[in-house]
Amino acid sequence: MAEFNNVHSVTEMPEGDDAKRSFHHRMFLEPQEKKRSMKALMVKQAKKTCSCTPAKVKDYVFSFFPVLQWLPKYKLREYLLGDIMSGVIVGVLLVPQSIAYSLLAGQEPIYGLYTSFFASIIYFIFGTSRHISVGIFGVLCLMVGQVVDREIQRAGYDLEPAALSVLTDTAAYVNTTISPVNQTLQKLLCDKRCYAITVGATMTFIAGVYQVAMGFFQVGFVSVYLSDSLLSGFVTGASFTILTSQAKYVLGLDIPRSSGIGSLIATWINIFRNIHKTNICDLITSFLCFLVLIPTKELNEYFKSRLKAPIPVELVMIVAATLASHFGKLRDTYGSSIAGHIPTGFLPPRPPDWNLIPNVALDAIPIAIIGFAITVSLSEMFAKKHGYSVRANQEMYAIGFCNIIPSFFHCFTTSAALAKTLVKESTGCRTQMSGMVTSLVILLVLLVIAPLFYSLQKCVLAVITIVNLRGALRKFKDLPKMWHLSRVDTVIWLVTMAASALISTEIGLLVGVCFSMLCVIFRTQRPEAPLLGWVAESETYESLSAYKNLQTKPGIVVFRFEAPLYYINKECFKSTLYKQTGVNPVWVKEAKKKAAKRMLREKEVDSSGNQTSISMDFVSEPLGFHTIVIDCCAVQFLDTAGIRTLKEVCKDYREIDIQVLLAQCNPSVRSSLIRGEFFKEGEDHLLFHSVHQAVDFALDAQGHSGTSASK
Repeated sequence: MAEFNNVHSVTEMPEGDDAKRSFHHRMFLEPQEKKRSMKALMVKQAKKTCSCTPAKVKDYVFSFFPVLQWLPKYKLREYLLGDIMSGVIVGVLLVPQSIAYSLLAGQEPIYGLYTSFFASIIYFIFGTSRHISVGIFGVLCLMVGQVVDREIQRAGYDLEPAALSVLTDTAAYVNTTISPVNQTLQKLLCDKRCYAITVGATMTFIAGVYQVAMGFFQVGFVSVYLSDSLLSGFVTGASFTILTSQAKYVLGLDIPRSSGIGSLIATWINIFRNIHKTNICDLITSFLCFLVLIPTKELNEYFKSRLKAPIPVELVMIVAATLASHFGKLRDTYGSSIAGHIPTGFLPPRPPDWNLIPNVALDAIPIAIIGFAITVSLSEMFAKKHGYSVRANQEMYAIGFCNIIPSFFHCFTTSAALAKTLVKESTGCRTQMSGMVTSLVILLVLLVIAPLFYSLQKCVLAVITIVNLRGALRKFKDLPKMWHLSRVDTVIWLVTMAASALISTEIGLLVGVCFSMLCVIFRTQRPEAPLLGWVAESETYESLSAYKNLQTKPGIVVFRFEAPLYYINKECFKSTLYKQTGVNPVWVKEAKKKAAKRMLREKEVDSSGNQTSISMDFVSEPLGFHTIVIDCCAVQFLDTAGIRTLKEVCKDYREIDIQVLLAQCNPSVRSSLIRGEFFKEGEDHLLFHSVHQAVDFALDAQGHSGTSASK
């Protein structure tokens, strides 16, 4: 196999020209031995995986439970103060957001607190990132809420808000001990609120299973299809849907939640149809909350470098609003919608509803992928910033278990959240211990404080949710800069954002992925393909259209194709090559044939006519160059169509006395050419390791042929 790696062979010249000629020495590259067969590799990997030694078991356990690695090395004096401070601050911020985002997921406030509590503890055990905050994420809550609403409708539950009662919670969980045979009694005991968390927990369980499976099979590559522009557009589009879903609470309207395709438009139509039913008390409360929350949030951001901790304005506002609602009797007097009873303590664990799995299995796929992609991207971003490493597969396990285990304790889907992660980092977080402190703060609320939020208006929670969308909606300000950097990424952002907002979140994500892949295909379908010129006093060739003062060698055209050559762009390759060189060999051959026929006809008519000489001149007219060098440095791979296209191009040009040389082919392309029998016997010298060598070879070959002709 060594012979196919030859750059080019020695050019034979007549004796006596030894002093004038320059030899092109044959360059030999000995290929590496082929890898062992797939069977041998699988057997070796199986032996490695199945072998069990004490050292290997220890490494596996420590790898699967990262807490066992970093906790014994924990430096109390250096780390503890920062972890406690950041943990308490994030916990204080997380309490009101957990309650607010519960509405977005179609759940009762207590379940949001459960979710944040368990997620913080489990990530403390399994996570490898020291800085990310795992808990409720608005976009995932929206996706969960849409599925919950759909399943509630399918189950035939009344879409009107259920009556809030302590007895409901008791009855909701008695059915865990009832035999599956007694389905009628079970349905009577499980009301709408109970069924909502059952659907949410079941989908969370399935999403967690998907994430753990992705970690086990090491298929984290799925996240590479979610580019930064795609994720940003998806989050911004979903933010419009979140804002729309919370608008009815801001206005105090009692209308059903729209779901499915076009839910954003349908919701706004429904809102405007019922605008006359606006609850003035809720509207005034929302306006006052916006008036307080937005300026304070802006001040927090403006002075974040000076403040040791952000002002917990959300918690202060919730306390103030709860007191105002309680002592002002806003529910009884004005009919304001309130949070209702929030029980203390923990409800008994209950497994997911296995009968619901077929209904929600498909919906859990985008939730699992989005949750994993956001968690891993944030983990890697902050790890790089602070100089440590995270393991993507372990992060998949961590976020998967943050969904699987809590699903047995009435929780819904979680992932990392950027806003809380930034707060956590800026307030002194050093290790995962900060997450444990956050869980203790939430535990205090669960055991003692939760019932005090009984009179809290839902419009206040909606305002908190909407104000926290500011970061995603501000992406519109970055569009001019994004357009300047990459128009393709900007279009991907706009398409994904529009599809996520106007169609649905799941379809929007799918549209974004498909569109971004089409953009990649389109880039390779119509790539740049310039002619190259020589940079004086060097061996470098660059684009004639991009740089000035480049030189061309007489009789030689250097062409670069900047994409893989495969079935999609093979016609583009040929048409661009013909256009750039100005010579289509097929047309030239046809023209020669027609001229030859015309010449024969004219000979028959008049053997001495002028037309014959014109035709002969046309037939023998020179084309302006004798060699085409194709620079293949940007051709990553060839498929069978690409190899066939190169064969056709070389054959067609050879028939009109133009030779085609290939330069700078990578090993994969060379191997494809050999397997595709591109070179005939003795033609392997047409493959060169640099454009400069190919040009020198063509010049010497032409000089030799010119010398031979003169003799």
